[in-house]
Amino acid sequence: MNLNKSLVVVGGGPAGLAAAIAAKENGINDVIILERGSCLGGILNQCIHSGFGLHAFGEELTGPEYAGRYEEKAEKLKVDYLTDTMVLSVSHDKTVIAVSKEKGLLIIKAEAVVLATGCRERTRGAINIPGTRPAGVFTAGTAQYYINMIGNHVGKKAVILGSGDIGLIMARRLMLEGAKVEMVLELLPYSNGLGRNIAQCLEDFDIPLMLSHTVIGVSGKERLEGVTIAKVDDRLLPIPGTEQFIECDTLLLSVGLIPENEIATGAGVELSPITGGAVVNENLETNIEGVFACGNALHVHDLVDYVSDEAARAGKSAAAYLNGDKKESSQYKTIITKNGVRYCVPQKIGTLTPEIPLFFRVATPSQGSTILIYADGNVVYKKREAYLTPSEMQMVKLSDETCKKLNEAKEITVELNTK
Repeated sequence: MNLNKSLVVVGGGPAGLAAAIAAKENGINDVIILERGSCLGGILNQCIHSGFGLHAFGEELTGPEYAGRYEEKAEKLKVDYLTDTMVLSVSHDKTVIAVSKEKGLLIIKAEAVVLATGCRERTRGAINIPGTRPAGVFTAGTAQYYINMIGNHVGKKAVILGSGDIGLIMARRLMLEGAKVEMVLELLPYSNGLGRNIAQCLEDFDIPLMLSHTVIGVSGKERLEGVTIAKVDDRLLPIPGTEQFIECDTLLLSVGLIPENEIATGAGVELSPITGGAVVNENLETNIEGVFACGNALHVHDLVDYVSDEAARAGKSAAAYLNGDKKESSQYKTIITKNGVRYCVPQKIGTLTPEIPLFFRVATPSQGSTILIYADGNVVYKKREAYLTPSEMQMVKLSDETCKKLNEAKEITVELNTK
């Protein structure tokens, strides 16, 4: 089947829904969402814990409730969508090829595309844990799906590797399901989860968090029988003599998320080697005209509220592009990050406005550091923070005056002063 569409949104999770809604609200009626799952909402459907929506709605919602708010809005706006539809490729000229359970092969000629493909978890193979290959080793998200969506137990005695938020949340979930969580291990000397999750998911359940520790071996034939753990040095290498064998039947891995960007790569989109997502300008447009990226496909977010806000800006930018209202910049400047700032999104800017926030993460935890933004070597923004950690994404909103100085500058730098 051949179709022509003004805007194709790849992905029907929180980012895709917000982008499509924003585009529709800004005058683009011919919008379609392509979602590979059987329903809209994406990963939120299996996140039955609360904590969503505090920024977006001013109240605490579960994942399905949060997704439901956007689905209802999309339904009212009559946003077109196809579920059970796998996008195979997006070409440089914005031709989208997909396979649909209902429609068969789809070839869609789009005028603009929003990539909202989300992210995936790193697996055991990605981090090279040696040992046998028994049942009982899961990524944290897979375990969450089994428990919350299917209703299956994954084990009775667990060890969790990685202190990312989903690992912390699953530590609590396993305890509530009657399992025993022996410990949460973290390779780094600091946690990668939000402080509230450490308190609510570990401390409230007396689950120990062992920093600078990792799993160096998996044992068991049919079912996992235990893991060997060890302390690591400052080079993150196991320290001989610190090995311990921990009996368990379940190992959950919460060792990082990777933006899903195989489709973006196939389209020729430039990717950042740091975030794994697209390199975008202030309009969230990639190096390919008319192709936009947002949400966890762009960079991994802490809060879905920020995903929705960013995706809405992507949808609005796509609408401006289609309506011919796009503000062209004569020259884009790459934002330089250094001295403790790992990355900044957007990476390139032409014309900043106060409505466009800068998102960044620090490389290591620090106390009493000052965030500094320079325009041609002159400080135009300064804010002191009591504590900064890589697990919490920072958002900076700038004034009209600061935006004007950055727009006029030839070089923009974001860094930390830890003195």
